[in-house]
Amino acid sequence: MSLSIRNQLPGTVVSVTPGTVMATVKTRLNGGQQITAAVTLEAVKDLGIAEGSAVRALVKSTEVSLATGPVTGLTIRNQIPGTVSSVATGDAMATVKVAVEGGELTAAVTKDAVDDLRLAEGSSVVALIKSTEISLAAA
Repeated sequence: MSLSIRNQLPGTVVSVTPGTVMATVKTRLNGGQQITAAVTLEAVKDLGIAEGSAVRALVKSTEVSLATGPVTGLTIRNQIPGTVSSVATGDAMATVKVAVEGGELTAAVTKDAVDDLRLAEGSSVVALIKSTEISLAAA
């Protein structure tokens, strides 16, 4: 199946914590980072997600925020460090490609944000992704 979601990072499930309707799934990405996805229990069951399962973490570029360093005092726990590899700026929006250990992420952000943060090739950034915005696919 082909998808329009370009952010697809492979990894291995390290834990599944079930709740009443949702579960949190912690995954160690192939680059070594750990992320958490909040998915329905139905999806966990249907996809056969369990500790040791190979998965792909899928994130739309519009759901990736960027910071110029690690951020504290937020509920966003998924913080993946990287380096800007390219910036494509339009009149209002921009796409920023970020090289991370084990792959690449693309963030769709405003042109103003690119200017304010002085994002350019070689800039160090941290990609911020809410756990509710990460989908998982069985690999």
